[in-house]
Amino acid sequence: MVTGDGSYIKKINRSNILSEIFEHHKISRASLSKVTGLNKATISVQVNDLLKEDLIYETQEEHHSVGRRPILLSINEKAAYFLGIDLDHDQLLFNITDLKGNTVKYEKVDLHTDIYDEIVTLIADHIKNYEAFFSSARYGLVQTVIAIHGTISTDNRIHFIPRNQWREKDILSDLNKLGIHNVTIENNANLSAYAERIFQYHKSENLLNINLSSGIGAGIVINGELHKGYHGHAGEMGHMIIYPKGKPCRCGNEGCWERYASEPTFFENAKKILERNIETHADIKQLLNEKNEGIIRALNDWISNLAIGLNNVINLYNPEMIVLNSPILKIYPDSLIEIKKHLISSVSQYRDIVLSGLGAKASVVGACAMGIQHFLELPHLTLSETNNSIAI
Repeated sequence: MVTGDGSYIKKINRSNILSEIFEHHKISRASLSKVTGLNKATISVQVNDLLKEDLIYETQEEHHSVGRRPILLSINEKAAYFLGIDLDHDQLLFNITDLKGNTVKYEKVDLHTDIYDEIVTLIADHIKNYEAFFSSARYGLVQTVIAIHGTISTDNRIHFIPRNQWREKDILSDLNKLGIHNVTIENNANLSAYAERIFQYHKSENLLNINLSSGIGAGIVINGELHKGYHGHAGEMGHMIIYPKGKPCRCGNEGCWERYASEPTFFENAKKILERNIETHADIKQLLNEKNEGIIRALNDWISNLAIGLNNVINLYNPEMIVLNSPILKIYPDSLIEIKKHLISSVSQYRDIVLSGLGAKASVVGACAMGIQHFLELPHLTLSETNNSIAI
């Protein structure tokens, strides 16, 4: 039983009611009372408050039986909007969702500079435009969460982004100076892991999400919570050394996993094997359609290095669910079969390994979902995957 002062208990009850409305999509007051264990009077008071705040709305369900039509409660998706930004080395992804987590706007902007101040100004300009666009909503654009492809310190500063070679950047303060507030930052792999759990694998308490893109990053969920480590840098698995004295890495070490299993490495090796230019995912897909033996060899060589790191992290974390987020793996029909051929150790245990359905949008929809959970102060959040995946 939850004990405490009246305001605290009221806050907890409110959060639990909202969480149940999210999970059930449509639910009656009577059903809310049953699932939360709260009496009908408490439900009535809380629901009335939420209606006044425009966070929920009522509808009458159509039915053909005798009796009064039940009144159902739903989240008011148009009350507030949330912005997720993926700050990668060559592009910015902007994604805005409504209060139900449905994407209502998505924009990709190619970057032609790696100068920090120029990129921060570009981000600020876009945020201002989105704030103006959604200003008519009851709560407007509530929060922005930026996905960072690097390490973030516990004081919410960018510690290091290898691809940009940015160190100790206070991006939140710099955005504040440009008139932008209500912004937080989070590691992109953490946000991807968060998104997979919120939108896809609601019951997975121990989930490992691995992003294979310009580098390799991992988001770790342990006992239902994001694991960030002492300084907030946990999950930088791309810089795990798999080949001692191997290829030099931007981080300063040699033989890092991402120097052998990231996307740029695949394209680099594929060009050597095929002795021709190959630059895009469409190039890979075309060669696979042609049953080109060279591309299959390049893919399997890449997967063998990918599996070395996977073996290591499986033994370290014993995850229930492993989600691999990679456009290349999604293109290759036999990718999971080839990966599992390498995961044969009798001590490496996991329940399932899958490819992400959220793809390139995982971190930005995760950012928006995190904004929703913080705004409503929910203990847990369940959202449906609707239009949040993106085609390759």
